Amino acid sequence: MCPKKTVKFLQEYLQHLTFERNLSPLTRENYARDIHLLDTLAEDADLNTLQANQIKRYIGKLNGQGLSGKSIARALSAWRGFYNYLIGHHGFERNPVIGLRAPKSPKTLPQALSTDQAVKFVDIKGDSILEVRDHAICELLYSSGLRLSELVNLDTNMLDFTEGTVTVTGKGNKTRIIPMGSHAMSAIQTWLSVRANINLSDKNPNAMFVTQQGKRITPRAVQYRLKEWAVKQGINTSVHPHMLRHSFASHVLQSSQDLRAVQEMLGHANISTTQIYTHLDFQHLATIYDKSHPRAKKK
Repeated sequence: MCPKKTVKFLQEYLQHLTFERNLSPLTRENYARDIHLLDTLAEDADLNTLQANQIKRYIGKLNGQGLSGKSIARALSAWRGFYNYLIGHHGFERNPVIGLRAPKSPKTLPQALSTDQAVKFVDIKGDSILEVRDHAICELLYSSGLRLSELVNLDTNMLDFTEGTVTVTGKGNKTRIIPMGSHAMSAIQTWLSVRANINLSDKNPNAMFVTQQGKRITPRAVQYRLKEWAVKQGINTSVHPHMLRHSFASHVLQSSQDLRAVQEMLGHANISTTQIYTHLDFQHLATIYDKSHPRAKKK
């Protein structure tokens, strides 16, 4: 439990993140959780008196508890931003987090379905409300590589069937336009004809994917449904939305070798993220190099 003073600072900071930086609710939730973590580690210490060596001890403690380097880096970023706010608005004297880095953790390659597995998984049959809706969801996730949050927040006016595109707002409130495949468009149009007969909630009348009760579908519901379909479709792995996003990226990259295009479709700010995310096959790159570089060609 945070002290009352910290709670007040945190509430003000979250308001700042909402109205000044326009961050998403999920991002604000992550910031709040990481700042609560700092307060727990600090115990009764005043945040204004914390030194860099104390923060280093917290990093070591979290690392010893098995927290990944990526999670610790995210926490440090949240703490650093919080201290900058406190310096600017509440007279704090220093930011003890500046210059500190999280320990590196081994990179794990994200899982992807094979092309055959992906096609088998999204080929959902049936004409019930849930079957038609889930077919459209799976086809769209695999066709366009949407994040889960982007999928559940889709409204009907974000899809353009003439152009064959879907417009989404991703991280950092950045909007991008992504192509939809013909299979996805067909599945979505079938779903829209079924959706027209559902009594939609007044809160979200334009929500693209809804429950049988007419409410916008939740992220947890999508995750649960995908796991169920993996079993039904005979896929011997636990399928989740991010796996379909990664499968999309991997399969497009394998076919096109266009890393920049994949970066744009995924909405990555840095191409290095795309390189890691799609785990480029060195052998494939070597083949491309041998074919294209003038000094690599054997005489």
